Amino acid sequence: MNHAAKPLKILISGKTGQVALELQKQLAGLGELIVLGRDELDLTQPEQIRQQVRAHTPDLIINAAAHTAVDKAESEPELAFAINATAPGVFAEEAAALGIPLIHYSTDYVFDGTKPAPYTEDDTPHPLGVYGQSKLAGERAIAATGAQHLILRTSWVYSAHGKNFLLTMQRLLQERPELGVVADQIGAPTWAGTIARSTRALIERWQSGQAGAWGVYHLTAQGETSWFGFTQAIAEPLIAAGKPCATLKPIPASAYPTPAARPQNSRLDCSRLDREWGVTQPDWHAALGECVAEQR
Repeated sequence: MNHAAKPLKILISGKTGQVALELQKQLAGLGELIVLGRDELDLTQPEQIRQQVRAHTPDLIINAAAHTAVDKAESEPELAFAINATAPGVFAEEAAALGIPLIHYSTDYVFDGTKPAPYTEDDTPHPLGVYGQSKLAGERAIAATGAQHLILRTSWVYSAHGKNFLLTMQRLLQERPELGVVADQIGAPTWAGTIARSTRALIERWQSGQAGAWGVYHLTAQGETSWFGFTQAIAEPLIAAGKPCATLKPIPASAYPTPAARPQNSRLDCSRLDREWGVTQPDWHAALGECVAEQR
């Protein structure tokens, strides 16, 4: 299907989330963006989702909303499953009924992190906690509808907005004399801006009739580091600017227990997205530099 001739009507859920905010910047110019936040759409109410999709009849749905409080999900599984599993399935049912695609974001947490190499899309998921289980249930609910879909699994998402590791560490580095950071969990910090740009590239491929296969893809920045290494990179501009900065100390994950277990290996192999859709990702360190530059 070639939509190049007309501007798209794109429905985006999750108005104030990290990825949704970047999508609003990156997708400007593609057509009309209908951005629905919590005030307009309660994702725990399937009928509201159906009503909104039917009222707007979009050309494309992007579900950028999620219950992402990993530790909190352990104590509120019903809410996590309503938002991360049931809602995506309802969006997909409505997309299938309209004959339009759905783009949805998932997570490295669908894996248990025990594999020594980066995970591919063919690896069997085995989530450790409620958050990962709910996101995996969402992936399966989408696939079961038969709707055209892209499920984009990402990891360690940060941006200049909201609550995330980058903003927390920028604050703690300047508040504390010493900071212990987990050094034995490995992944790719991924800027929400990178996810939004790649999403735009995928939409443009689809619009111009150059779409790859629909399905599940991995989408993270290139390269890998630990939370400790990520924090070292966050500290670099502070040190360069002569600002006070905590001394960093590597610690094992076992020294920082959390309600939800984290995968030790969060690395995702993103080569399929490049092969199928011709969309490549930047190095994590370069993307971090770009995000920090935007904060100034």
